[in-house]
Amino acid sequence: MADTIHFSLVSPERELFSGQVKQVDAPGAEGEFGVLPQHAPFMTTLKPGVVRIHEESGVTPVFVRGGFADVTPAGLTILAEEAIRLADVDVAALEQEIEDARSDANDPGNEDRRAAAADRLAYLEALRAAL
Repeated sequence: MADTIHFSLVSPERELFSGQVKQVDAPGAEGEFGVLPQHAPFMTTLKPGVVRIHEESGVTPVFVRGGFADVTPAGLTILAEEAIRLADVDVAALEQEIEDARSDANDPGNEDRRAAAADRLAYLEALRAAL
């Protein structure tokens, strides 16, 4: 299996992917990076963006909110703050979530609630842009 690498993508809710892949491209905090078999070990943080999982059957895009990537001799593990396969995104529901978050972010009430809503809004808009 020298032409593949073991890859795991885990979010707090569940493991989204675990298996042998040809390549993984990810949105590193300092720029996009790709991991192939026999890649040198390293660890980095992730920014919101699309992880592209290259399998024999094609490429699967998964949007991550952020997290960590760890490359070891055993493979690549991504621990994502939040992750969703782009194919699973309900566009109408996403648009409604964006409107709700925008409304909450502009609410003159609780400052902590506004800040959390602004953070959520930034994530949702980045997800929409990835589609």
